[in-house]
Amino acid sequence: MTEDKNELYAKVDEFLASTIRAVRELQVSGIVPSVHQAVEAICSSKGKVICSGLGKAGIAAKKAAATFSSLGIPACYLHPADASHGDIGIVCPGDVLLAFSTSGKTREVIETIELSRHLGVGKVIAITSHPDSPVRRLSDLTIDMGVITEAGHLHIAPTTSIVVMLVISDMIATICSSRKGMTMQDYGSRHHGGYIGALARGDGIIR
Repeated sequence: MTEDKNELYAKVDEFLASTIRAVRELQVSGIVPSVHQAVEAICSSKGKVICSGLGKAGIAAKKAAATFSSLGIPACYLHPADASHGDIGIVCPGDVLLAFSTSGKTREVIETIELSRHLGVGKVIAITSHPDSPVRRLSDLTIDMGVITEAGHLHIAPTTSIVVMLVISDMIATICSSRKGMTMQDYGSRHHGGYIGALARGDGIIR
């Protein structure tokens, strides 16, 4: 039983260490200029932010859209598979498409970028990892996640890469919100319910 417990602790430590390394790598990988350009593109846009991705990256994209919206930047999630069946109609000239894809090779994501171009999307920003990612050449700006080793015994299930995606999108959303001058009152007006809403409106007590 003691050996099993020690083995579990070792696996937890290894998982955390792998994820922390990937996030720290962002600081030394030259990501700051591309994040700055992404912030400039979104803050200067007259449209909304459309977040798109498939699978686990799609879940990160959904979360990003929700975060942008809550921070005063209108955003929505576009499912790449549904895009080719009419949902691409959400794209308007001046919008910013934020494409999430670790491999950058997902056919539906590539098609979504191409279809968005036809509808006059303002900018396409890709969050991707693989150096040979096709979405890099299809995008106006690439935010490079770096070469990532997924945590876990198989090193294949999307784990660390999704954490990095979330960190990058949260970074962009919060900086954009600050740049646009969002106040606590503004934040509270978008959260009419829940504990966070009460705190933002001054109805709750931060402990």
